[in-house]
Amino acid sequence: MAVNGERIAHSVVIASGGQRIAWECRSFDELAEAHFGLLAQLQVEVVIFGSGARIRFPRPAWLKPLMARRIGIETMDTAAACRTYNILAQEGRDVAAALLLEAAP
Repeated sequence: MAVNGERIAHSVVIASGGQRIAWECRSFDELAEAHFGLLAQLQVEVVIFGSGARIRFPRPAWLKPLMARRIGIETMDTAAACRTYNILAQEGRDVAAALLLEAAP
């Protein structure tokens, strides 16, 4: 994956306000509520969660921090999440993309 021409090989959170944060997870199995707690700290209205090469939904318990802050979340594969983030950011929406990039098996 590339952002502004820079190749990124690790999971990352990108927000429309310009933030880019390394997301410390290498696989879907490593995800926990704390990963989504980080997302809840962002000042966004919706998070686009890119779950890797295929769609995998986060456990409901992981979403508690987002729900407490009334932040919506949409889940899709990472490629679709990138496209959706770009559209929403271009519309001026306060959005973040949490993109899971897993190493190829």
